[in-house]
Amino acid sequence: METLIIILAGILVMVATYLILSKGLIRIVLGAAILTHAIHLLLMTMGGLKKGDVPLLGENAASYTDALPQALILTSIVINFAVTAFFLVLAYRTYQELKTDNLNAMRGFKDE
Repeated sequence: METLIIILAGILVMVATYLILSKGLIRIVLGAAILTHAIHLLLMTMGGLKKGDVPLLGENAASYTDALPQALILTSIVINFAVTAFFLVLAYRTYQELKTDNLNAMRGFKDE
């Protein structure tokens, strides 16, 4: 199962890299969001996909799960939401001012 999720994370990184290298602002924002989701999957897989009880004192269980990767991913999701919202507002404001979302048009290239 871990191998399948790591392959899925690799595919998401590949798609995100393609979107980030494109010329449209919205595609770049979506690529950054997909890249962070791939990192979340990778962190969860590296933390281990195992079943067990919560690590509480006084509990006798055969195996425990580590809560640290889940806490890191939850924090990363909140930060990703804020950064994506900021990117979307920045892209919208840029489109309002320049009437384009093409990066080459923003730089002034007319022949490409």
